[in-house]
Amino acid sequence: MWPERVNVLIMIAGQRDAKPQANMYNAAPPRRVLVVDDSRLQRRILSASLVRWGYIVVEATTATEALAMCKVETPDMIISDWIMPGMTGPEFCRAFRIMGGSHYAYFVLLTSKSDTTDVAAGLDSGADDFLTKPVNGDELRARLLAGERILDMQYELSQTNRIMRKTLAELQRVYDSLDKDLQEARDLQQSLIRERHHDFGPAAVSLMLHSSGHVGGDLVGFFPINDNEVGLFGLDVSGHGISSALMTARLAGYLSAGTPEHNIVLERADNGKARARCLAKVVAELNNLVLTEMRTEHYFTLMLVTFDLTTGIAKLVQAGHPHPLVQRADGTVQQWGTGGFPVGLVADMSFETFELRLQPGDRLMILSDGITECPDPVGNMLGEAGLADMMHRFQGIKGKALLEAMVWDLSAFAGKEDFPDDVSGLVFEFNGTS
Repeated sequence: MWPERVNVLIMIAGQRDAKPQANMYNAAPPRRVLVVDDSRLQRRILSASLVRWGYIVVEATTATEALAMCKVETPDMIISDWIMPGMTGPEFCRAFRIMGGSHYAYFVLLTSKSDTTDVAAGLDSGADDFLTKPVNGDELRARLLAGERILDMQYELSQTNRIMRKTLAELQRVYDSLDKDLQEARDLQQSLIRERHHDFGPAAVSLMLHSSGHVGGDLVGFFPINDNEVGLFGLDVSGHGISSALMTARLAGYLSAGTPEHNIVLERADNGKARARCLAKVVAELNNLVLTEMRTEHYFTLMLVTFDLTTGIAKLVQAGHPHPLVQRADGTVQQWGTGGFPVGLVADMSFETFELRLQPGDRLMILSDGITECPDPVGNMLGEAGLADMMHRFQGIKGKALLEAMVWDLSAFAGKEDFPDDVSGLVFEFNGTS
């Protein structure tokens, strides 16, 4: 009893000169402090000071009793004696940390031990601070204020985390909604290709479109001109995503329809039937249209073709799009084209029309650069040589099966099913018979 009496007298002496002051760190309501000590007198001394400083105080005589109280309501701060019957202060602290709670509690150990090993053991149990007996009132006050600063920061952090969780939940909701919209947009973009395969009799066309994301800027298509001619096109709008897809959809409106009133390539002849306009003028008109009316930073590459089913002659304009490939009936692969300038970059640009002729058994392919520029796992691109090798290996495959085989082979080359760029293609196979 003598050491305890000395502690009490010293503490009273320290408190006699202490002046009450407002606690700038106290939150509303006041902090709740749990005092744990088997000494009733020590608890009363500590409680009196804490109440005077504005704290709400609860008491426990043992660590077991204190743990039971913490399960009901977690205190803001705990002041616990080290030496107690049954469970010691460090053991209590360890059990309290394992139990967890609704919020963090600042834990202070009171001890007469001064050995650094003992102090380290106490802190290792989960305690935030310790005070050596006899306890000085000013020092206790300072330690509690330091603890309140920590609790304030912890509270702000928890509030920030709560806001972040709420924000992340809202972002997830927005993402899910956007993802659903993009899935629908992808379906709508795929619907721009109304037919994946069409047989004209003397020739057949097959189409393929794989966007690198939900939606992309590539498009391939065809349109009838008259009984003897068909139109073909492949285009690639710069960039990726929604804005590119919207521009692609608008361009589809200029090229996909089979009537002169809705297709920029077609016009009415004197006999009332549709015929193709000069392709070079059509592309020049599209170029000025993009620069003057569309108000977009996007441009696009284009391969525009008209094909005569009776003669096998194709007229083409290449505007920055990859060179068209012709695979002859004997398997030989040839590249054609003038290169040309992309559409929508420079005003009043002129374009050039060139011709090629297909013989029965030949096929014309219009492919996007997403194929030749597709990288393997170490970054090496497929290239034109790799594409030509692919065409030789798939010489005997026709139509949609050919395009599917190319996509499968490209996936094997890339080592994944998703490509870094949109992949599109058109194969036009000419058999020369009516």
